[in-house]
Amino acid sequence: MKKTFYFITLLLISISFFSCSSDDDLNYQNDFQASKSTWLDFKASSNNSYQYVVTGNSFFIHHRWETTITVSNGIVIQRDFEYIDKPEYMPEEDWQWTENANEINTHGSFIAAGPLTLDEIYTKAENEWLIKRKNTNTYFETENNGLISTCGYSEKGCMDDCFTGIRIKSITIL
Repeated sequence: MKKTFYFITLLLISISFFSCSSDDDLNYQNDFQASKSTWLDFKASSNNSYQYVVTGNSFFIHHRWETTITVSNGIVIQRDFEYIDKPEYMPEEDWQWTENANEINTHGSFIAAGPLTLDEIYTKAENEWLIKRKNTNTYFETENNGLISTCGYSEKGCMDDCFTGIRIKSITIL
């Protein structure tokens, strides 16, 4: 009888321990884990050397832009930025620029995507962008052959430029 009691108690404790994991605080948990697994396979097959393109736009300033991040052996070695719709009110030298390894983050553009590796993007997705919050809409898509394409959230009811996260247009092996 004592053995049965201990067994049932241990079983109940185990069930409650494993069911109270932090996974309950993450939107799209299963999709995220599948994508992260795909990322780890891609990382190994590409020798952690790839290029990805982040897109952005604003309804407020009516322009679109792209930032291309190049990663070699897990290190960001180049960041390219370009406005797709050239803003005439802005100096031409700000329409397009390139930063090489020793120049990363030297441009003051707040619009350009940060020089993050995909490891850092998956970490931000798990620790910031996909966390369950009240009064938000959360987005997670894997249109890049199972890798993150859209990940983030926006406040419900917000009308303009409310998305916090990332939109990746493409990911290619170097």
